[in-house]
Amino acid sequence: MTYDLIIIGAGPGGYHAADYAARNGLSVLIVESNHVGGTCLNEGCIPTKALCRNAEVAELLNDSSTFGLHHEGLSLDFSAVMQRKDEVVSQLRKGVETILSHPSIQLVRGTASFVADDPHTIEVTTEEGAQRFSAANIIIATGSEPRLIPVPGIDQPHVLTSTALLNIGQLPKSLAIVGAGVIGMEMASVFASLGTMVSVIEFLPECLPMLDAEVARRLRQTLSRRLSIDFFMQSSVTAIEGNVVRALKKGKPLEVEADYVLVATGRSPRLEGLHLDRLPLEVTRSGIVTDENMQTSVEGIYAIGDVNGRTMLAHAASMQARRAVNHILKRSDTIRLDVMPAAIFTHPEAACVGVTEEQAGEGFECRKVHYRANGKALADHQTDGLLKLICGPDRRIAGCHVCGSHAADIVQLVAALMCLDATVDQLADITHIHPTVTEILQEAACAFL
Repeated sequence: MTYDLIIIGAGPGGYHAADYAARNGLSVLIVESNHVGGTCLNEGCIPTKALCRNAEVAELLNDSSTFGLHHEGLSLDFSAVMQRKDEVVSQLRKGVETILSHPSIQLVRGTASFVADDPHTIEVTTEEGAQRFSAANIIIATGSEPRLIPVPGIDQPHVLTSTALLNIGQLPKSLAIVGAGVIGMEMASVFASLGTMVSVIEFLPECLPMLDAEVARRLRQTLSRRLSIDFFMQSSVTAIEGNVVRALKKGKPLEVEADYVLVATGRSPRLEGLHLDRLPLEVTRSGIVTDENMQTSVEGIYAIGDVNGRTMLAHAASMQARRAVNHILKRSDTIRLDVMPAAIFTHPEAACVGVTEEQAGEGFECRKVHYRANGKALADHQTDGLLKLICGPDRRIAGCHVCGSHAADIVQLVAALMCLDATVDQLADITHIHPTVTEILQEAACAFL
């Protein structure tokens, strides 16, 4: 059978591409071997955020005496916590299935691979057998999978990926997390808030390398102080022996004992089974190489989302999907893929967009504002926070890095302004509601005047 567009993978990039293409008159076949919604909805962003909310409520209840509220006998029903998480995922998954029920979209449950004789034909293997489909345009949107470090003991049953930890049956008494990236830091915040003793082992000098170093340090110190998380930076794991994680911290032996170990050392593009060797594609360790329209070296073959390794974020995949479909439709757009905000839903949050102070070149300027002087933050008892705003020599906003309450919302505002090439002067002239935490953004802009 022949379609206008074939999409391999029904994650955020895949289902957004299918929806957008169908609404613009294309016939679409989308192939998915697992649940629709991809890693983000089923094993990543959504279930993690459901747990983040539980952790936030737990912290608020533990701090209730600050607000004059006292309670006794508070207990945690971990099975109810996980059930709520599953219900959130299920509801959103049904929403994606509804999107893919569009008359111009055919969803096939199976595994897809390219055939040897035609780059625009795939073979899909289902429970009923194998069938071939063709299209002038094919989008590869197979996502990514956890990347494990090659150390002895990595295959023990208590050594988990984030997927396994999100489906754990009981709250761990202690948890060692290898890796202080987004996944590691969010899981550390969640499980520590729920009562687990958490240790984090990180190879780099600081957590969250995409963040401004000062902001990242501020967040790590806040989590350590508020949740008693032990951080071991500049530490390289050498082995996992039973319940002991062995590492070298600046050359000196380090041992961390825990009931469970989470390995959160990044993700790799999911390419297995596609038979990409049958196509003249350029593939690196990071993923499938594409141009700015997400097209590979083979005309009509596109790669979006984690599988191209550009930016491993669900919203990046969604916008890359729009760009790829627009190219197929021969339609221009104003999508700024170079302005890609990101958030870390620890408690407090952190978020960033654009350059850091360290990355800023000659002529760039940086201003920073602390949360403790903000009226709404003080009223909310959320004064742990720091915002850094950066502008270039032309005074256009070049970056914003935040840790603190509503960090993601603040950075999203900045990302919108950056997409419009706004200056700090224009930001300073925008009236902000009082009292709100976002006033610290205007305060930072006014500091440039």
